[in-house]
Amino acid sequence: MSVLLRKYFLFMISFLMISVLTSCEEEEEERIIERGTITDNSGRVYKTVRIGNKWWMAENLSVKRFNNGEEIPFVDSQDPDALWANIEGAGMTFTLDSTKGFLYNYNCLIDDRGIAPEGWRVPTDEDWKDLEKEIGMSSSEINNTSWRGVDEAALLASKNSLGWSPGILFGTDEYGFDARAAGVRIFDGRRNLSGKVAFWWTLTDNGEDVWYRYMDSDQTRIFRHYTHKNYAMAIRLVKDI
Repeated sequence: MSVLLRKYFLFMISFLMISVLTSCEEEEEERIIERGTITDNSGRVYKTVRIGNKWWMAENLSVKRFNNGEEIPFVDSQDPDALWANIEGAGMTFTLDSTKGFLYNYNCLIDDRGIAPEGWRVPTDEDWKDLEKEIGMSSSEINNTSWRGVDEAALLASKNSLGWSPGILFGTDEYGFDARAAGVRIFDGRRNLSGKVAFWWTLTDNGEDVWYRYMDSDQTRIFRHYTHKNYAMAIRLVKDI
């Protein structure tokens, strides 16, 4: 074997070894998503996912009754805005598509009759911050209001942004959270029908208002603020490990 051929042979072996090692490292770095399920009080089964030290629902809550069997008052998406604006006590509704889950007012969250399966609960503002830290949001931004982070919304949004109107947000769903645009209904009954937004309650109040999270197809970041308790938003239940 000539010296030139021997050098080429050794080069190819080295190249292949480096390629194999790199491939192995990439496989080791690939995120392992631990999944499960929960069942609500009507027998509906939901996907769940472990993120950090908590289990999260991997889809929005769609329960129609409290745990004692009593139905949650429902306002149809086509009903006049005033029906939602004047609702007393707990209430639920939806915007464009109920397959993305129902939207509830804050009274549903705190009703003694309960909406969460045993062991599960409505997340607090701190639970959401733990989730955001786990997916990479910096500690310096966690407690801020308005848009925070860099690409955390894209990491949680459904893969290829399935269920979202076109925009900047292009979901990779790296954590199995599968966030989709279920919309919102504000306190006076008006609905966002754009298919571009997702709002979720926290259980944490701020006086007369409540902390929430918001994602938009025109953003890759996550919005944190507080608002009126009669908004209608989606719920992702959480469970401690």
